[in-house]
Amino acid sequence: MANMMYREAVLRTIFEEMERDENVVMLGEDIVGGMGTAGGPEAIGGIWSTSTGLFGKFGANRVIDTPISESAIIGAANGLALSGKRPIAELMFADFIGVSLDQIWNQMGKFRYMFGGKSKCPAVVRMAYGAGFNAAPQHSQSVHSLLTSMPGLKVVIPSTPADVVGLLRTAIRDDDPVMFLEHKALYATKGEVPDGDYTIPFGHARLTRAGQDVTIVTCGLMVGFCERVADKLAKEGIGCDVIDLRTTSPLDEEAILDSVEVTGRLIVVDESTPRCSIATDIVALVAEKAYSSLKAPSVMVTPPHTPVPFARELESAYLPSTDKIEAAVRKILAWR
Repeated sequence: MANMMYREAVLRTIFEEMERDENVVMLGEDIVGGMGTAGGPEAIGGIWSTSTGLFGKFGANRVIDTPISESAIIGAANGLALSGKRPIAELMFADFIGVSLDQIWNQMGKFRYMFGGKSKCPAVVRMAYGAGFNAAPQHSQSVHSLLTSMPGLKVVIPSTPADVVGLLRTAIRDDDPVMFLEHKALYATKGEVPDGDYTIPFGHARLTRAGQDVTIVTCGLMVGFCERVADKLAKEGIGCDVIDLRTTSPLDEEAILDSVEVTGRLIVVDESTPRCSIATDIVALVAEKAYSSLKAPSVMVTPPHTPVPFARELESAYLPSTDKIEAAVRKILAWR
């Protein structure tokens, strides 16, 4: 196994898939070094350094700097996918997805259905999401709940470098459109990555901690927070199942329900706002299909239903934290 950073896992997987399949192309803002440039020293691979060196290896026909137009990026990706290519479209910030919602929601997600299954749209849309950098409301949002609600899209949220490799490789080879969300706070994290042609099927959650008392369902950056809480509480004899969803569409309902049937208690931890969210969806799922197993009301640990604050102190108060997650576990265990 190799040890690498999350951002390196993104870059390596794209590089290997572009080598493997000449139909894989990449497009986005500044992924080469700026619109109209020929690459060179300024070509750092975008602001997240996730495309460094690709232009030099694969050239301008396969690594395409685009204008500052998210609707153009996704529109071009749609056309490329329908014509037999496998585009990887990068949106610099997930927040900008609003500019391209028609291309994603009304086009990309519906092609297979609208054309009776005779067409496919094998496009991946990568985007950096999440708060914690004092980047204010328009550069800090978690949009996976919004995307999960759109039929026809697959939504992927890796939390480790290994999951980046396994899930991104699956996404690039998939014949349906995949929204691939990378948390900004995870790019510099490190972890072991399996060698070889490693893939992870969609719809299979990962149990990262096991316990008999509480089920904690989460994804993305929040996985590490929940693991730290579970490790701390384990020393007191409190056992927590921590389920990393990996994908929210498809959703691994079986993993969630099997765990709740054992623990009888559900906590959902998520960075997106609570109304009409993945957290409310999972709480509703358990209420519908595992109600008789519940020993206490389910609890959600999410931000409030407000835009992400800019001020450091307010942003810290806004986000879920290990203290809030621990308090939720103790609250649900004390319920009678």
